[in-house]
Amino acid sequence: MSSRSEAVEIDVDNETIAGTMVSPKTKVPGILFVHGWGGSQQRDLARAKGIAGLGCVCLTFDLRGHERTQSRKQSVTREQNLADIVAAYDRLANHPSTDTQAIAVIGTSYGGYLSAILTTLRPVKWLALRVPALYWDEEWDAPKQQMDRERLADYRRTFVPPQGNRALSACSEFEGDVLLVESEHDDFVPHTTLMSYRAAFIKAHSLTHRIVDGADHSLSNDSDQRAYTSILTSWISEMVMGARVGNYPHHLSVYS
Repeated sequence: MSSRSEAVEIDVDNETIAGTMVSPKTKVPGILFVHGWGGSQQRDLARAKGIAGLGCVCLTFDLRGHERTQSRKQSVTREQNLADIVAAYDRLANHPSTDTQAIAVIGTSYGGYLSAILTTLRPVKWLALRVPALYWDEEWDAPKQQMDRERLADYRRTFVPPQGNRALSACSEFEGDVLLVESEHDDFVPHTTLMSYRAAFIKAHSLTHRIVDGADHSLSNDSDQRAYTSILTSWISEMVMGARVGNYPHHLSVYS
């Protein structure tokens, strides 16, 4: 299936952030990609073009504090970046080709954390989280860059229950299908954090947990990038094809 790319501007808080809409030439599932802290839409864009070929409208974008708005990195807050994601979601949902009952959100690290919270604000059918980071609720309106890194590292090494954490609480109420992707040698988001997320998805329709062996947090090696792309594309394909024939997973399935 052929696709087209369109540069778009996303309005948020009287500002604009840059995005790229990749869509097939009919009404189909929508896929929103959310990059991590310090990242950009570029790596997501290559995957988006491949997934658009499955018959999906894909939207990648740059969070404020990144790329064109890099100068804001020291001051941008989690609240502002969540607003970015909501604005991007709404832009995707308003695309004429998007089936608003079939939207997937794919978030990496910080983007995965915020994507989990998004599920309480907008309808999400499928949620894919790669190495989702975890933060305490306090300091929500403070600059994200100023959070205590040592304290964060300690927090993530401790199992955190859903109660008292906004992202994990959101996960505990999510009823769609979930993909969790972990890096075996992750120095930023350890195994314990993934277990906090996995344990929180008590209402999920299905849960798939995969580990990229030998990989670090950012998937520095090309082979690790390819492994993740394969995992993600296979899962999205299963979900999208299942949606078209009405054949979803009927039980909670966990693979690691």
